Amino acid sequence: MPIASSIREALGSASLIRKMFEEGNQLKKQYGADKVFDFSLGNPDIEPPPAFHRVFTKLAKEDKKGSHGYMPNAGFPEVREALAVKVSREQGLTVTGSHIVMAVGAAGGLNVVFKAILNPGDEVIVSRPYFMEYKAYAANHGGRLVEVDTLPDFNLNIPAIQAALSEKTAAVLINSPHNPTGRIYPAATIADLAEVLRSWGNRSGRLPYLIADEPYREIAYTVEVPPILSAYSESVVVNSYSKSLSLPGERIGYIAVSPGIQDTEAVLNALIYTTRILGFVNAPALMQRIVAELTFARVDVAVYARRRDAFKQVLDAAGITYAEPEGAFYLFCQVPQGDDLAFVEHLKQYRILGVPGSGFGKPGWVRFTYCVDEKLIHASGLAFKQALETW
Repeated sequence: MPIASSIREALGSASLIRKMFEEGNQLKKQYGADKVFDFSLGNPDIEPPPAFHRVFTKLAKEDKKGSHGYMPNAGFPEVREALAVKVSREQGLTVTGSHIVMAVGAAGGLNVVFKAILNPGDEVIVSRPYFMEYKAYAANHGGRLVEVDTLPDFNLNIPAIQAALSEKTAAVLINSPHNPTGRIYPAATIADLAEVLRSWGNRSGRLPYLIADEPYREIAYTVEVPPILSAYSESVVVNSYSKSLSLPGERIGYIAVSPGIQDTEAVLNALIYTTRILGFVNAPALMQRIVAELTFARVDVAVYARRRDAFKQVLDAAGITYAEPEGAFYLFCQVPQGDDLAFVEHLKQYRILGVPGSGFGKPGWVRFTYCVDEKLIHASGLAFKQALETW
């Protein structure tokens, strides 16, 4: 039986991130893991904080009736209330548990949001570079991405976003701290974007949603991540514990809706309903209860900061320029005088793996992740120098 034509087409341009990850696995089998400098996949290698293991063990030993059964599709009420305290502190306004919907990771949360708000042909504005699966998430629900360029420093280009607004604009999607650049959008930029969206909504009669994808919010170095929900009433934040607690495989996250959003009850009911009909039904029960007890816990961000600095030294010595990361765990580097796809193939000769910027809508750049042991970063220095000498 044939597969869907849309999926067949998508498979032809499957994620470059996963492609490089799989090629890295093959090289490791051939040469040994310590001889391959795999900076391709943003898979946190820092173990969850000790508190996670203590809470996990405690809850796993409980024999409380109903602990692993169905709960309301939005999640356990007590979990939502616990996370509302966290969100209120981060977002600069009072959020209650009724404004939280538990999600199957940030990816699941984004699909729930798009299913709830998109009509066929609706548009979602996103700034290049961006996580390319956003395109599939929007297409899953009849929408399409409208891409605009950032400023040279990778801050949001507010005039470009303003020019892209149309009667079909359902939402603007932002990601800060940003994958792949590590950029954190300043509060002034968020305020300017909010004003543009409000002005457009007043003129057009359709206020676009502002959707913030924030799985890296707690992986920030010296720059504070500004709030979104208090900056713009029609805003939704999607977050997960994949990075902040190093739990990507557990698929646990949440959606937080601004209390000031229009038709609040309808929006929340839509999110809860789409959680159910997309087949998620609810976020994992055990993980919900665990994160509720770890509201303000996180991995040791200082480890990532040390790795970032070590990697910067390696790249500086090799003569590779990069965007200064303010958060997340990526270095987005400019390809020296050449094509990013060819450059990545060249690096593979020296057993260095990165992801072409083309995979994020930004040709001419390459992304390296530092979710690896610091020793491997230091060991890659000679390989980078040799690769650049022969490029």
